[in-house]
Amino acid sequence: MRAIMYEEYGSRDVLQIKEIDKPVPKDNEILIKIYATSINYGDLIARKFGNVTARQFNMPMPLWLPARIMFGWSKPKKKILGSEFAGVVEDIGNAVKLFKKGDEVFGYVGQNMGANAEYMCMSENRTVTIKPANISFEEASAIPYGALMAINHLRKVKINHDTEILVNGASGSIGSAALQIAKYYGAEVTGVCGTPRLEFVKSLGADKVIDYTKEDFTHNGATYDIIYDILGKSQFENCKNSLNETGTYLLASFKMKQLFQMIKIKLTGGKKKLICALASDSKEDLIMIKELIEAGKIKSIIDKSFPMEKAVEAHRYAEEGYKKGSIVLSFY
Repeated sequence: MRAIMYEEYGSRDVLQIKEIDKPVPKDNEILIKIYATSINYGDLIARKFGNVTARQFNMPMPLWLPARIMFGWSKPKKKILGSEFAGVVEDIGNAVKLFKKGDEVFGYVGQNMGANAEYMCMSENRTVTIKPANISFEEASAIPYGALMAINHLRKVKINHDTEILVNGASGSIGSAALQIAKYYGAEVTGVCGTPRLEFVKSLGADKVIDYTKEDFTHNGATYDIIYDILGKSQFENCKNSLNETGTYLLASFKMKQLFQMIKIKLTGGKKKLICALASDSKEDLIMIKELIEAGKIKSIIDKSFPMEKAVEAHRYAEEGYKKGSIVLSFY
């Protein structure tokens, strides 16, 4: 089979298509023929992780060392990128009960990666389920990561029909999913993004959209019950006046400074909260996401699809920062 591989860290030019052995499923595994996989922020970081310092790492510094060891210190251990996918079950292990050959599936393999290949094996009990019937393989491949992270994060706060939430970074995988999930819960949502993606964020259902290149949301006088910052671009001290009296500043990406701030606020009993949110994935959450997609509550918008032979070009497009939706690799 063919796989998009990288033997060393670096620019997009390290990506190469190579022929490797087709995997064979173990007793509890399914063999998936990959039809599509997305390119997200994690893929771009993992590809050049050898050059990412502890300071540049977008999570607390103590997590940088284990991450470097896991991904490989001088050369990558995980040589095939891709954390989310959609495809068809081609074969099953002897003990598999949840799937059968021919099932259309989608899922998330997380930091194990490996979806940038024509075939992949994974346990039937991992984060994989039947693909929503009302969307394409490309659309399905671009949903799991962002939606799984957003659902986990938003569970840490209370959202209802009276909630006003601002999503800072509303055009990315997590932000676009969070916007739609918050709308599903009945919230009024303000999305913050750059000029090229204003219409994209509006199309997802945002009640208001702020162009961060023209307006600083911390200075416009508006207040929110929740400010959800995806990439940690804002600071709690700058956002406090933009929170309601008992508002919550929710961070998907954070450093030690924010962790210490969160602890201090808890100890001093401050009314305004800061939450540094870690997230996990599960089959149950993916099934919930499938149901929301089929009910029309979550949609996937594809900016551009590339064949696997143009993986380098796809990474270049992703790094240019002008995408309006998801970027996917198509394997069929």
